[in-house]
Amino acid sequence: DGAVRGVRTDRGGLRAPAVVNAAGPWGGEVAALAGVRLPVLPRRGYVLVTEPLPRRVRHKVYAADYVADVASDSADLQTSPVVEGTAAGPVLIGASRERVGFDRSVSLPALRALAAGATRLFPFLAEVRAMRTYAGFRPYLPDHLPAVGPDPRVPGLLHACGHEGAGIGLSTGTGHLIAQALCGERPALDLTPFRPDRFAEEAA
Repeated sequence: DGAVRGVRTDRGGLRAPAVVNAAGPWGGEVAALAGVRLPVLPRRGYVLVTEPLPRRVRHKVYAADYVADVASDSADLQTSPVVEGTAAGPVLIGASRERVGFDRSVSLPALRALAAGATRLFPFLAEVRAMRTYAGFRPYLPDHLPAVGPDPRVPGLLHACGHEGAGIGLSTGTGHLIAQALCGERPALDLTPFRPDRFAEEAA
């Protein structure tokens, strides 16, 4: 009947009456395994980590263009300073976005842009050494909204992915909505804007 009945892994199969696709930037690939299109794309981002410092940055500070960069459809490199101190001493410096697939290589232009942006906000950082950097992939959907809830194209398949950089912050609410769907309850939020099949017409 086309319904999801479980998952297959390299260690064998697991039967289940429902499967939740919470695969982050790989959410589109998981959806394809079930025969449906969900155009999740990875957006690579870096964070610079400084040497430990006395606590001088006490709040997360965003540049004014941060929200515009998040909402941009451009695949090109975009950087907007985000600076956050930590209790352990190092300062975290972001944020960059670019669509380069799952390329994990280090981009020196991106790191230089992050450092330059951070020193515009906090000039004292120009004298601070960076200890390391790390990269990650944000799961991005073309309309900048996540896919949350049951997929009407495949009974038993639910999605919880595409939150881009807000996935951790929205995880509790997303989990609650998925739990309500699994239990047959009315969701606490109208899920229409987040329907997983909303991109199907574009592909037709």
